[in-house]
Amino acid sequence: MASKRDNVALEELLCMKGGKGEASYANNSQAQALHARSMLHLVEETLDKVQLNSPEVPFQVAELGCSSGSNTLFIMDVIIKHMIKRYKSSGLEPPEFFAFFSDLPSNDFNTLFQLLPTMGTSYERSIENYLAANNGHRNYFAAGVPGSFYKRLLPSRSIDVFHSAFSLHWLSQVPESVVDQRSEAYNKGRVFIHGAGKSTANAYKHQFQADLAKFLKARSQEMKKGGSMFLVCLGRTSVDPAHQGGAGILFGTHYQDAWDDLVQEGLITSEKRDSFNIPVYAPSLEEFKDVVEAEGSFAINNLTVFKGGSPLVVDRHDDPDEIGRALANACRSVSGVLADAHIGDQLSEELFLRVERRGRSHAKDLIEKLQFFHIVASLSFV
Repeated sequence: MASKRDNVALEELLCMKGGKGEASYANNSQAQALHARSMLHLVEETLDKVQLNSPEVPFQVAELGCSSGSNTLFIMDVIIKHMIKRYKSSGLEPPEFFAFFSDLPSNDFNTLFQLLPTMGTSYERSIENYLAANNGHRNYFAAGVPGSFYKRLLPSRSIDVFHSAFSLHWLSQVPESVVDQRSEAYNKGRVFIHGAGKSTANAYKHQFQADLAKFLKARSQEMKKGGSMFLVCLGRTSVDPAHQGGAGILFGTHYQDAWDDLVQEGLITSEKRDSFNIPVYAPSLEEFKDVVEAEGSFAINNLTVFKGGSPLVVDRHDDPDEIGRALANACRSVSGVLADAHIGDQLSEELFLRVERRGRSHAKDLIEKLQFFHIVASLSFV
């Protein structure tokens, strides 16, 4: 049975693959970038609902689940430039802007901050300086905030805008019953919820619902009245929690088979495989909505399922080798740290070599079928 200590370890360990190597998140988040850019109009609609305060009061934005790539910096730039235009169109001078980048303590903040543009030698409140697109500088102060977003992170009534993309599907822990051999929800033979039994699927579902409620409660204490929040997480169109859509194909097919390969080859035991579970859950729109309404702190401006496309960004759709590498890197960039900790670096390397090989053998099918859907939520704190 998983102990509370194991779950604390997950919070301390979980992160996207750091650094700037081939399998790093920084070099494998192009799909997220494309999906985020396709949603910019929805982000701006959310920002248009934010209450403008006195220019003497700093405008504060928090990015939750910032990871270590450039996507988070792009979105922050979009948010702040849009708010600057709103202030100016309302006849107000823009305030000073402050951006908080938050993720778990294990996140590679060093790589993120190395990508962060420097501020200019002076911080002048002029629209020309604020909106300068090619001066190589940023127009906001920045700070890192390590910690789980399922808990309080920031002072009460301090934040105008929260933004979180592609993070809320990560659970705070693997449900304890899922790795308890005595439980009906024990996920025997699998490393993910996809295709699991009803009890296992419900354990994941209830964990997601409890986590999202905690997330909303914490943000309701940190957000200013009149603030807004834009959230994106993996979603699904099936009513069955065990049918996880694109996430199921990513983690529940060839990745699953690669773990089975290690067992069949005698490199790990079946118990070792069964004690590893990906702590991801893609909710349905109804499940997400039910939690928001039950928690009660936020009004729903917009809640929709958005087709995001494939997580595999390849130049040649007819090249099995490139598709196999893309699949292995996509899996490794988001789950590699967990696999390393569970079976060690050497066996983890073997695992992802087998993911690549299987991706190469099923390249055409992956290109046709591996598609993500996202739950996109615009919420206001009233």
